[in-house]
Amino acid sequence: MENRKQGRRTTTHVENILWGGIDWGSMLVPTKPILESFLRISIVYLFLVGLFRLILKRESADIYITDLLVLVLIADAVQNAMADDYQSVPDGLVLASTLIFWNWFLSYASMRWRRVRRVLLPAPLLLVRNGEMIKANMRKEHLTPEELMSQLRLQGVERLEDVKYVFMEMDGRISAIKKEGDQDQRQEPRRGI
Repeated sequence: MENRKQGRRTTTHVENILWGGIDWGSMLVPTKPILESFLRISIVYLFLVGLFRLILKRESADIYITDLLVLVLIADAVQNAMADDYQSVPDGLVLASTLIFWNWFLSYASMRWRRVRRVLLPAPLLLVRNGEMIKANMRKEHLTPEELMSQLRLQGVERLEDVKYVFMEMDGRISAIKKEGDQDQRQEPRRGI
């Protein structure tokens, strides 16, 4: 009662639970320079894009639990390099916005410029020619004959001898061109985009 007479309002127990102890300044004011946060996430993101481009081909066709686990572990491993222990909401928003920006920009750049597309997107890889597996390319993609045949059966191909060409496309999917009568004389498709 005495606090009200002096112009101060006493906080109730509920208000204290909901709002008490929140340091609004540290939550809403960036703790790191925005440019530093942008550069940190940019360096890590572009490094991982390059690393995954070199190592992984089957990027979206088949997501296995091990692939998901690797992504989660990598995210955890590089978190400190990206964030340097950020603590405020704006710091997190800068990091998220930077990731979204680079994802959008690389997608746009690969659509717009052929050279960027060649660097970022793998060319289709020939796996089978005239019913014969190209073992070196299969090994390169860690693809077993059983996995290949499983994908071909999903496309209605029962025997390897029934296909002219089989490719691993840039998104990791398997595509097959079946042999057809006189069309066996077609020119071999070109590699690249």
